[in-house]
Amino acid sequence: MSAPVKGPASCFPAIEKTYGRPVAYWKDLIRTSPLTRHREPVGRLKTEHGLGHGHANAFVAPTRAERSGD
Repeated sequence: MSAPVKGPASCFPAIEKTYGRPVAYWKDLIRTSPLTRHREPVGRLKTEHGLGHGHANAFVAPTRAERSGD
């Protein structure tokens, strides 16, 4: 049996179900965005795509960490 998913990724199934888009879609929006400060893509996901603050933050933080290699 695999270990339960923890951290922001634990929200991903609910986000996919609620907003009807796969995780890859949201991460791609963040990766291709010219916005550089953390709160900017969070705000974009909230205002342009209707995500809640927690859901938007759950994508931005780990996606930005992937890009920076942290």
